[in-house]
Amino acid sequence: MHLWLSILYQRGIYPPESFSRSEKYGLAMMVSNDNGLNQYLGQVLNQLQSWLLQGEVQKVVIVITGANSGETLERWGFNVEMDKAVPRNGPSGKFKSERDIMSEIQAIIRQITASVTFLPLLQEPCTFDMLVYTDASADVPAAWEESDPRYIQNSTDVKLRSFTTKVHKVDSMVSYKNNEDDI
Repeated sequence: MHLWLSILYQRGIYPPESFSRSEKYGLAMMVSNDNGLNQYLGQVLNQLQSWLLQGEVQKVVIVITGANSGETLERWGFNVEMDKAVPRNGPSGKFKSERDIMSEIQAIIRQITASVTFLPLLQEPCTFDMLVYTDASADVPAAWEESDPRYIQNSTDVKLRSFTTKVHKVDSMVSYKNNEDDI
């Protein structure tokens, strides 16, 4: 969830006063004070955790859309690969250390923060949506709805760092609207 909050904060999707500083993963991070946002992300996280435990998640995407134009401006994708050889009740043998995992998460969060320097300015108020790609066999709650992938035509794609646990590997990337055509 902290990766997602970092994106929402860095891209200005919510006003700065909706966040406060907190220490997480050995970094000073912004956490949300917005009850509606926290409730929404909590619901997504609870369902996502269930799907992750079952090995049914392929990808999580944060889509940033212009509130006025309805145009998809950015797609932050997190591809998830599960080691299918790991038993469903958890890995056996040697675990990757929490310190190593935390170090990799720190690196991704730093890269998200640094990416603001090359991403185009968001010229209008924006909204976001979370897309979760699951296996076809996944049990999807009735409150969740299908969505198109919200791809960006003529996008620029930047691969970000990845991290691994004993069970999952997460590759990340950001795609953004290439405004060079507008010039």
